[in-house]
Amino acid sequence: MKKIDHIGIAVNDMTVSNALFEKLLGVAPYKQEEVENERVLSSFFKSDTNKIELLAATSEDSVIAQFIAKKGEGIHHIAFEVANIEEEIQRLKKEGFVILNEIPKKGADNKLVVFLHPKTTNGVLIELCQSIK
Repeated sequence: MKKIDHIGIAVNDMTVSNALFEKLLGVAPYKQEEVENERVLSSFFKSDTNKIELLAATSEDSVIAQFIAKKGEGIHHIAFEVANIEEEIQRLKKEGFVILNEIPKKGADNKLVVFLHPKTTNGVLIELCQSIK
Protein backbone atom coordinates (compact mmCIF):
# COMPACT_ATOMS: atom_id res chain seq x y z
CA MET A 1 0.00 0.00 0.00
CA LYS A 2 1.44 3.31 -1.08
CA LYS A 3 -0.40 5.81 1.14
CA ILE A 4 -3.75 6.81 2.56
CA ASP A 5 -5.59 8.16 -0.46
CA HIS A 6 -8.56 9.65 1.38
CA ILE A 7 -10.97 9.37 4.28
CA GLY A 8 -14.64 8.90 3.37
CA ILE A 9 -17.28 10.60 5.51
CA ALA A 10 -20.98 9.73 5.28
CA VAL A 11 -23.24 12.80 5.37
CA ASN A 12 -26.98 13.43 5.28
CA ASP A 13 -26.97 16.66 3.28
CA MET A 14 -24.25 17.32 0.72
CA THR A 15 -24.98 21.06 0.44
CA VAL A 16 -24.73 21.62 4.20
CA SER A 17 -21.67 19.37 4.52
CA ASN A 18 -19.86 20.95 1.56
CA ALA A 19 -20.32 24.36 3.18
CA LEU A 20 -19.09 23.05 6.54
CA PHE A 21 -15.94 21.42 5.12
CA GLU A 22 -15.24 24.42 2.89
CA LYS A 23 -15.17 26.59 6.04
CA LEU A 24 -13.16 23.98 7.95
CA LEU A 25 -10.49 23.40 5.29
CA GLY A 26 -10.53 26.83 3.66
CA VAL A 27 -10.96 25.35 0.17
CA ALA A 28 -13.88 24.46 -2.07
CA PRO A 29 -14.42 20.88 -3.24
CA TYR A 30 -12.36 20.14 -6.32
CA LYS A 31 -14.74 17.52 -7.66
CA GLN A 32 -18.30 16.37 -7.15
CA GLU A 33 -19.73 13.36 -8.93
CA GLU A 34 -22.42 10.76 -8.74
CA VAL A 35 -21.42 7.10 -8.57
CA GLU A 36 -24.60 5.61 -10.00
CA ASN A 37 -23.82 1.94 -9.30
CA GLU A 38 -23.40 2.79 -5.56
CA ARG A 39 -26.28 5.31 -5.51
CA VAL A 40 -23.98 7.87 -3.93
CA LEU A 41 -23.03 11.49 -4.53
CA SER A 42 -19.40 12.19 -3.64
CA SER A 43 -17.60 15.47 -3.08
CA PHE A 44 -13.81 15.67 -2.77
CA PHE A 45 -11.76 18.18 -0.83
CA LYS A 46 -7.99 18.46 -0.92
CA SER A 47 -5.88 20.27 1.65
CA ASP A 48 -2.15 19.98 0.97
CA THR A 49 -1.70 16.21 0.41
CA ASN A 50 -4.82 15.20 2.37
CA LYS A 51 -8.11 14.27 0.72
CA ILE A 52 -11.58 13.99 2.23
CA GLU A 53 -14.50 12.41 0.37
CA LEU A 54 -18.00 13.33 1.49
CA LEU A 55 -20.60 10.70 0.63
CA ALA A 56 -24.36 11.32 0.46
CA ALA A 57 -26.99 8.78 -0.54
CA THR A 58 -28.95 9.35 -3.73
CA SER A 59 -31.37 6.54 -2.85
CA GLU A 60 -32.80 5.21 0.39
CA ASP A 61 -31.39 1.75 -0.39
CA SER A 62 -27.78 2.87 -0.94
CA VAL A 63 -25.00 1.65 1.34
CA ILE A 64 -24.52 5.21 2.61
CA ALA A 65 -28.21 5.55 3.56
CA GLN A 66 -27.98 2.21 5.36
CA PHE A 67 -24.75 3.25 7.11
CA ILE A 68 -26.25 6.55 8.33
CA ALA A 69 -29.46 4.83 9.48
CA LYS A 70 -27.38 2.42 11.55
CA LYS A 71 -24.49 4.57 12.77
CA GLY A 72 -25.27 8.19 11.92
CA GLU A 73 -23.06 10.59 10.02
CA GLY A 74 -19.33 10.13 10.36
CA ILE A 75 -16.27 8.32 9.09
CA HIS A 76 -17.34 5.63 6.65
CA HIS A 77 -14.02 4.32 5.33
CA ILE A 78 -10.29 4.82 4.95
CA ALA A 79 -8.95 4.41 1.43
CA PHE A 80 -5.44 3.25 0.62
CA GLU A 81 -3.83 3.84 -2.75
CA VAL A 82 -2.29 0.70 -4.22
CA ALA A 83 -0.04 0.21 -7.24
CA ASN A 84 -1.72 -3.02 -8.41
CA ILE A 85 -5.17 -3.70 -7.04
CA GLU A 86 -5.33 -7.28 -8.37
CA GLU A 87 -2.06 -8.21 -6.62
CA GLU A 88 -3.24 -6.58 -3.37
CA ILE A 89 -6.52 -8.53 -3.49
CA GLN A 90 -4.62 -11.81 -3.80
CA ARG A 91 -2.08 -10.86 -1.11
CA LEU A 92 -4.75 -9.80 1.37
CA LYS A 93 -6.90 -12.88 0.72
CA LYS A 94 -3.85 -15.06 1.53
CA GLU A 95 -3.44 -13.06 4.75
CA GLY A 96 -7.02 -13.92 5.74
CA PHE A 97 -8.83 -10.65 4.96
CA VAL A 98 -12.35 -10.86 3.55
CA ILE A 99 -12.75 -8.92 0.30
CA LEU A 100 -16.31 -7.62 -0.17
CA ASN A 101 -16.03 -7.26 -3.96
CA GLU A 102 -13.22 -9.36 -5.42
CA ILE A 103 -13.67 -7.82 -8.85
CA PRO A 104 -12.58 -4.16 -8.77
CA LYS A 105 -15.32 -1.73 -9.74
CA LYS A 106 -15.22 1.85 -10.96
CA GLY A 107 -15.48 4.24 -8.04
CA ALA A 108 -15.32 7.99 -7.67
CA ASP A 109 -12.33 10.13 -8.64
CA ASN A 110 -11.36 7.91 -11.58
CA LYS A 111 -10.38 4.91 -9.42
CA LEU A 112 -10.85 1.17 -9.41
CA VAL A 113 -11.95 0.14 -5.91
CA VAL A 114 -12.45 -2.88 -3.68
CA PHE A 115 -13.47 -3.00 -0.04
CA LEU A 116 -12.31 -5.15 2.86
CA HIS A 117 -14.91 -6.40 5.32
CA PRO A 118 -14.75 -4.45 8.60
CA LYS A 119 -15.01 -7.68 10.60
CA THR A 120 -11.47 -8.49 9.43
CA THR A 121 -10.04 -4.98 9.95
CA ASN A 122 -10.96 -4.11 13.55
CA GLY A 123 -14.31 -2.63 12.56
CA VAL A 124 -12.96 -0.21 9.94
CA LEU A 125 -14.17 -0.40 6.34
CA ILE A 126 -11.02 -0.30 4.20
CA GLU A 127 -11.06 0.70 0.54
CA LEU A 128 -8.23 -0.14 -1.83
CA CYS A 129 -8.04 2.19 -4.80
CA GLN A 130 -5.95 2.33 -7.94
CA SER A 131 -6.03 5.16 -10.46
CA ILE A 132 -7.50 4.27 -13.83
CA LYS A 133 -5.01 5.15 -16.53
